[in-house]
Amino acid sequence: MDALTRVHGGPDAHGPARWDFSTNGVAGGACPVALRALRRADPRHYPDPSYHALREALADWHGVVPARVLIVASASEFIQRITAVGQRLRPGAVAVPVHAYGDYAAAAHAIGRPVVPHGDALATLRWCCDPSSPLGEDAPPPRDLPNCATVLDSVYAPLRLDGESPWTADARVTVFTLHSPNKALGLTGIRAAYAIAPQAAWVAEWMQALDNAAPSWPLGAHGVALLQSWTTPEVQAWLAQRRMQLRAWKRTQVDKLQALGVEVRTSRTNFFCVRWPQGITPAALRAQGIAVRDATSFGLPGWMRLSVQPPAAQRALLAALTQREPR
Repeated sequence: MDALTRVHGGPDAHGPARWDFSTNGVAGGACPVALRALRRADPRHYPDPSYHALREALADWHGVVPARVLIVASASEFIQRITAVGQRLRPGAVAVPVHAYGDYAAAAHAIGRPVVPHGDALATLRWCCDPSSPLGEDAPPPRDLPNCATVLDSVYAPLRLDGESPWTADARVTVFTLHSPNKALGLTGIRAAYAIAPQAAWVAEWMQALDNAAPSWPLGAHGVALLQSWTTPEVQAWLAQRRMQLRAWKRTQVDKLQALGVEVRTSRTNFFCVRWPQGITPAALRAQGIAVRDATSFGLPGWMRLSVQPPAAQRALLAALTQREPR
């Protein structure tokens, strides 16, 4: 597989899989509060092109001034935009973690930026992800945060099932922090995200350039409704309850895989990596209606990432791994 190919989970040319372990969208159904907000959204009108009310709601929720909130069409769109804008403002290489989402490198190569590992002095833009993907592990901040424009991809933070982030408030205030709640709400089909900018003098130029590079109306009415619902106590209470359920499902899923002799890496999230059992590949599982995420594009050939799924999906996966029919 080409390392620069943008690989994603979810539906493929054959449509959605019956049992989908390939994306990290929360299992067990979408958030009902967010769904109601989407149904109330009025697509007959353009949103406010500056998203004043939405930016104020997000700023209030994060305890920052609205000027630090950047509305983006999706996490993937932000990756492309800040990589291109950063090349104009601070040309140089892009640093990515050893095991990382392939879009970081793909965006860099698309505009001719070299990709280097963390710690390389050539880097002028750096990507961090906590919890990490695909491993779902803690990813502490680099020690030289002020020396390089840095983005903390925080997409998986709402799906952390144990432990605390090693990123302190003091560290976060020095970086762009990317948020995309559609996974945590079980609504990955709605594309909407935002970033909180660092609190530093140099950021004003970046925010102006990032705003200038944005398309008009990056979010439609449904994206606005999703992000507005994200800040409500009702949605956060639902998510807290869902994390409790995910913890229980994860214990069962991991235990049953290990009982079959499958090598499982520990994680702190609703996803984890397993080594392909002998004779089993992602393509073979897909032929049986089971989608998993081949981890080759993450730099982990021979591994696949699995999201935590309810018992029926777990039974289907275990049956496929043992080459028998589920009961």
